[in-house]
Amino acid sequence: MSDEKEYLSKEKHAELVEELDVLKRVKRREVAENLEYAKSLGDLSENAEYQEARTAQATIEDRIAKVEQILKNAEIMTLHHSNVVGIGSTVHVKKDGESKDRTYKIVGSEEADMAQGKISLRSPMGSSLQGKKKGDTFTLSTPTGKVKYTVSEIE
Repeated sequence: MSDEKEYLSKEKHAELVEELDVLKRVKRREVAENLEYAKSLGDLSENAEYQEARTAQATIEDRIAKVEQILKNAEIMTLHHSNVVGIGSTVHVKKDGESKDRTYKIVGSEEADMAQGKISLRSPMGSSLQGKKKGDTFTLSTPTGKVKYTVSEIE
């Protein structure tokens, strides 16, 4: 896994700490109990319950490893009030040919959610916005061609 910094809000960090605790204390125990029950049913080579429990165990262990890696490399982002776009900034951009602004909050990849207007710093839009100031323009390559944007406000 990568040792790249993972930017998280305080809320997301707390959510991941809680998830890790539940995975380790509750989910691991449940899977262990399911494995023991499945083993008691006999022949493991044709035991669907055993195979299902092993798959669940692998999924939980993978998630534990991922969450631990994220938390190990986590940097808590703070509200970003600056005249330059960075992690934590809320940015208003105007697409060429449109009159209405689009608003995005620059977040870490774990919190990205387009439906809520949260874009990852590592996304094409997020990386293009990095370091921009109010009034700056940039071009973004999309599947339908190049699109020009102008930064209209930074919060």
